[in-house]
Amino acid sequence: MSRARPDLIVGRLAPSPTGALHLGNARTFLLAWLSIRARGGRVILRIEDLDGPRIKFDAAGRAIDDLRWLGLDWDEGPIVQTKRLALYEAAFERLRERGLVYPCACSRKDVETAASAPHPGEEGPRYPGTCRGRFADAAAARAVSGREPSWRFRVAPGEVTFVDGFHGRVAIDVSELAGDFVVRKGTGTAAYQLAVVVDDSDNGITEVFRGDDLVSSTPRQLLLYRALDFEPPSFVHVPLIVGEDGLRLAKRHGDTTVHRFREAGVRPERIAGLLAEWSGLAPLGAERMPRDLVAEFDLARVPRSRVICPPESSLEKTFGLPPMG
Repeated sequence: MSRARPDLIVGRLAPSPTGALHLGNARTFLLAWLSIRARGGRVILRIEDLDGPRIKFDAAGRAIDDLRWLGLDWDEGPIVQTKRLALYEAAFERLRERGLVYPCACSRKDVETAASAPHPGEEGPRYPGTCRGRFADAAAARAVSGREPSWRFRVAPGEVTFVDGFHGRVAIDVSELAGDFVVRKGTGTAAYQLAVVVDDSDNGITEVFRGDDLVSSTPRQLLLYRALDFEPPSFVHVPLIVGEDGLRLAKRHGDTTVHRFREAGVRPERIAGLLAEWSGLAPLGAERMPRDLVAEFDLARVPRSRVICPPESSLEKTFGLPPMG
């Protein structure tokens, strides 16, 4: 399935239209873009819009406009996930034919109730394997729950290891961390883990560059790469931009969206310069466009710890804006 060439470096920008592009997202996209452009590679733009209930109207269009305004260009795309459902279904069928997935009648509440030690992972508590070996087929699961089952990937015990471009060697036991994970939702659409593996393989992605909140997703994706006989890309996970409470940026931290500052008249050089400053790539108060940073880009200059985004009032002063009131 992969269109990769051994001599070609290919990365991607993959915004999810569940909200506006904020400074934390933009900083990660800047670094991902620089990592590829500094080596003469190609950039693909992908819109990850499978999370139906959380998708915001026109968020994809705004993200595209904001990226382009910031000077982050791409060579192919936008590739939209909801237009690629047949590819995900074909991959799921391969897994099913190989006996690597099984139907699950559990709701999220069932999993939370059964879990002995819930943890705040991005996909909820560890799945205890309630439905593994329980049903002969989807019809049997449907008869128990009265709804279409989700499908989970069978995870074998043991660590999955990979070398992260920023953190070095990482080893995670998926069976202990997450258990058998969902690859196809009860709605019939692919879950995040399967969709991104299919997309990255089909698009010939050689480097996945993203925030370190997704480190735990990588071993799950590597299991799927192996199961589908796909060649995995390399992975780079950089520390997030967080609020003063240590949590990743969100509405609770005020309006830190690129759109807000763009509409207020802040120039892209000032925003990109601040993102570069936070990344150790430019001095305090510098004005830069992404293209200005390509020649001297060095991932080793990026801070090893998470960067704290100033409160909205401080950002307004930095950009010379009047308070929002």
